Amino acid sequence: MLGRVGASPALGIASRTVAAIVGGYALANLGAILLAALLPLERGEAVTVALLASFSIYTAVALWVFATRSAWRAWLGLLGASAVCGLLAWLLIGMAS
Repeated sequence: MLGRVGASPALGIASRTVAAIVGGYALANLGAILLAALLPLERGEAVTVALLASFSIYTAVALWVFATRSAWRAWLGLLGASAVCGLLAWLLIGMAS
């Protein structure tokens, strides 16, 4: 619906805004979890470094969402990247237990 000709520009902007806020938050947190699991540091240090990196991830995602050609591409990219990060983090944390 958002990629169609004649769709309201305001709807596309609203969708991108929600994608940047909600999807960016989810992807930044999943990226931080994955990064903390991958870093060869002590647990507390790995979590601290990963959480600091999540601010950069969130900013990059918010910029990327508004740079894509359509809101659909933004949502699909966020869902795909979140699924990959979540699956890898789940596998890594499960293997470490």
